[in-house]
Amino acid sequence: MSRPLSSQYAALLSAAARTEPHVAGALHCVILRTLPHPPPTYLLNHLLTAYGKAGRHARARRVFDAMPHPNLFTYNALLSTLAHARLLSDMEALFASMTQRDIVSYNAVIAGFSGGGSHAQAVRVYLALLQADSSVRPSRITMSTMVMAASALGDRALGKQFHCQILRLGFGANAFVGSPLVDMYAKMSLVGDAKRAFDEVDSKNVVMYNTMITGLLRCKMVEEARRLFEVMTDRDSITWTTMVTGFTQNGLESEALEIFRRMRFQGIAIDQYTFGSILTACGALSALEQGKQIHAYIIRTRYDDNVFVGSALVDMYSKCRSIKLAETVFRRMTCKNIISWTALIVGYGQNGCSEEAVRVFSEMQRDGIDPDDYTLGSVISSCANLASLEEGAQFHCLALVSGLMHYITVSNALVTLYGKCGSIEDAHRLFDEMSFHDQVSWTALVSGYAQFGRAKETIDLFEKMLAKGVKPDGVTFIGVLSACSRAGFVEKGRSYFHSMQKDHGIVPIDDHYTCMIDLYSRSGKLKEAEEFIKQMPMHPDAIGWGTLLSACRLRGDMEIGKWAAENLLEIDPQNPASYVLLCSMHAAKGQWNEVAQLRRGMRDRQVKKEPGCSWIKYKNKVHIFSADDQSHPCSKGIYEKLEWLNSKMLEEGYKPDVSSVLHDVADTDKVHMVSHHSEKLAIAFGLIFVPQEMPIRIVKNLRVCVDCHNATKFISKITGRDILVRDAVRFHKFSDGVCSCGDFW
Repeated sequence: MSRPLSSQYAALLSAAARTEPHVAGALHCVILRTLPHPPPTYLLNHLLTAYGKAGRHARARRVFDAMPHPNLFTYNALLSTLAHARLLSDMEALFASMTQRDIVSYNAVIAGFSGGGSHAQAVRVYLALLQADSSVRPSRITMSTMVMAASALGDRALGKQFHCQILRLGFGANAFVGSPLVDMYAKMSLVGDAKRAFDEVDSKNVVMYNTMITGLLRCKMVEEARRLFEVMTDRDSITWTTMVTGFTQNGLESEALEIFRRMRFQGIAIDQYTFGSILTACGALSALEQGKQIHAYIIRTRYDDNVFVGSALVDMYSKCRSIKLAETVFRRMTCKNIISWTALIVGYGQNGCSEEAVRVFSEMQRDGIDPDDYTLGSVISSCANLASLEEGAQFHCLALVSGLMHYITVSNALVTLYGKCGSIEDAHRLFDEMSFHDQVSWTALVSGYAQFGRAKETIDLFEKMLAKGVKPDGVTFIGVLSACSRAGFVEKGRSYFHSMQKDHGIVPIDDHYTCMIDLYSRSGKLKEAEEFIKQMPMHPDAIGWGTLLSACRLRGDMEIGKWAAENLLEIDPQNPASYVLLCSMHAAKGQWNEVAQLRRGMRDRQVKKEPGCSWIKYKNKVHIFSADDQSHPCSKGIYEKLEWLNSKMLEEGYKPDVSSVLHDVADTDKVHMVSHHSEKLAIAFGLIFVPQEMPIRIVKNLRVCVDCHNATKFISKITGRDILVRDAVRFHKFSDGVCSCGDFW
């Protein structure tokens, strides 16, 4: 009677293990009540297996320990249970205690170590298998797992040894083994070996094709991947998504969009990964309309509530310069994770909304989301763009407390922050404390010194970077060329410009050409600047023409100045720089009729000059000043301080420079105008309120005028204060009557 009943219970346990593993406990109770003790071994094996598949490894262990006559199947069942539960030490101890083993035993232990990330241990067990009784032979499961272990270890030699073993065992044509083999070679960038492994398989399934296509795309062999894709007779959604993702990652966003259109036409199901990749492509192309159409399709297919897709939408709209739409998508998301928050923070930073980036970061923290290194690095970058040293220093503390400081993303952002905020010594100290420097680290420090006008240190750093074998990029050369420009190192700058193309293969962009125009212009070589422009493969942008025009105003070269102004007006009719600089040139020569004519032209074309303003941060509040501003609550004290400063400066030999005044008024009126420029008001405020031991930090939206630059040098000497001014072009550090730019800006 008990034998048929045991068989029925075994069948029930076998079915439960496949469909309802949680009922194993109930069946166990029934078995104990209805069968003599102990139940037969084969029934207990089924019970142990059912507990194992239900994830109840402690129960499985108790069943095993109570069995009077365990067999090899019993040991293998418990090995598999312990392997799945990642109880590797218990698994290893059980394996060592076994007097008999088969390939199932070895596969269970190998899979346990490999699944737990102990790939070297898995290899050790495999070697033990080879040295065991010759009756135990590796199976295709064994070899598939070992190939994946070699791939995880990144060991090419070991991977090739496994491939030889696979061929010797006759598994080379097996797709189950061939697929991970192709994947391993592709991940190791051994595309030729991957292709040979692919060709060895007789009956290639869609998984094999997908693996090979992924490998080719990963190794940037786009055309080969495209050809393989086109010859496939059976494609699944993974195939299409792989192509969309691969094209996007290889910078072929337009081709990714075309594949996506074909995918939709074929009626292939689209999942979150497809949407994520195609939205990335739209963002890279700034294809706002296509992105909106895909957004509509996402809503129709009810993926708009998917956190992965929502984050991709925020990123896409941010890259398409539609930050309001990005924020709308973000606010409508019912579930947000660190990726969603980071997408919005980065988006604000990319769109010049750095204040909002800092605000959203604080909101994220209040929401209980801890930042990762990328999020923290992004918000620090926003602080750098704001030249907000106070908030940046707080985030520096957060990086130290949270343990994110050792991430190079965060360290690089902090080096950039301190460089952009004028604390170049702190930037260099932080750089020296880093255990590893990449291209971004070096570029951040090089650019920091360049912006500070310390050309010699910039060039020394750049040469040291090259000596370390770190490859510079286009941004690095912008820093180096601008440093040469501001120091007047014409020959060295010209040499670096040619080296950038010849030795480093970097194609110059507008910023590089502008640096060269600035290099010649600042050094008074206006004819050379003109010749350089005429030999350029494209016309300069508005900044390039403005740079030349500004130099012409400074040098009084009306002929080249008019040429630059005409070209600037042609490409940017609403740019006020051409009018203002030409007005300044005519005003310097007393040609007031021409000044009036230019002003009429500005009115007729509704061109408005950006008003100059300066601001200073004090006790977490930003105080903004414009020229002759009397709206500040402390105006009386500020103007009294300015009067005192003016009298002291005159005693020290200060002579006002009124060349920036574009009005036909008396010289005394011009002196009055320049004496109340915005940065002087901000400096006076700083002298009143900022403690003596702290430097005064001013930010100005336009370039510092000659008079304010000269006056600030006198103020720093009279008051004994360090004054840092970040204007639209660079940093100036005034200390004891000297500016860090060496009066070359």
